[in-house]
Amino acid sequence: MKDYAHIEKPDLGYRYEFATDELDAMSGCLEAHGFAIVKDVLPDEIVEKLKQAVYDGTDPEGALKHGESRTRHAWIESGPGAWELLAYKPFMDIHRHLIETDALTVHRSAAIIRMSGSQPVRWHTDWCGFSDEIVSTGDVLNRGLWPSGKWFYLTGSRPIHGGLCVIEDSHVENWEGPEGFVLTADRRSFYPEGEAEHQYAGFDIPGLVPLFTNGGDMIVFAHRTYHGAFPNQLDETRLSCAIGFRDRNHKIDIPWEIPQSGKWFLDHLPDHLKKYTDGYTSIDTTWRGA
Repeated sequence: MKDYAHIEKPDLGYRYEFATDELDAMSGCLEAHGFAIVKDVLPDEIVEKLKQAVYDGTDPEGALKHGESRTRHAWIESGPGAWELLAYKPFMDIHRHLIETDALTVHRSAAIIRMSGSQPVRWHTDWCGFSDEIVSTGDVLNRGLWPSGKWFYLTGSRPIHGGLCVIEDSHVENWEGPEGFVLTADRRSFYPEGEAEHQYAGFDIPGLVPLFTNGGDMIVFAHRTYHGAFPNQLDETRLSCAIGFRDRNHKIDIPWEIPQSGKWFLDHLPDHLKKYTDGYTSIDTTWRGA
């Protein structure tokens, strides 16, 4: 496996890191290039609490082994450890700015544990609006125009530690893929010219931007932005989490029943935070369309 320790933070010729009081400039970068980083959104004490909440909600028994990884969908349903973000004003102010409304509802959430030795995350976009076919939960939920990525890499994002990378300017409509690559038939990924169709997992791609962040920094990327993640080559577990919102006036008619964990969340969330659950859909990862 290639060693990614040599990769350094890139100078792109434009700013893509912003303070919490520079949200207009952040949005400008997001619109122009498909991604941005908001620095120091969370204090260290909240970062540490979220690390524990990721473990509690994703691998409570500590069963993951070297080379393994696990994602907890609807992580916000795992318990109060994830709810602290809903009450933290600097975090919520960014979402109000991004969605351009105070009428927010929790749309999706996730937490990921990637153990030392875990493999790269293949290149993909979260956007599921390229066709009208509805066969998965993503086809139902990932069609809005709100930014899809709002991640905290709680143990830091850097290439050697399974850090996130994006392709700058890949968020535009009718993007045709990186030079030398071909989009897959569903346009969700790409692969080198001349090869059989597959989701590519290499990092020799024009426009690739490795993201370097600290635990309290928030990574934001647009709904179409293509992204992947390096393998975790450190002897240190990588932890990340995200909570995303949509305008609560954007109603989604879900074809699945809210699972018990979702109902528990709706019942037990403190009253002062329930304003963020009007229209909450939860997610049934076993659901498949006809």
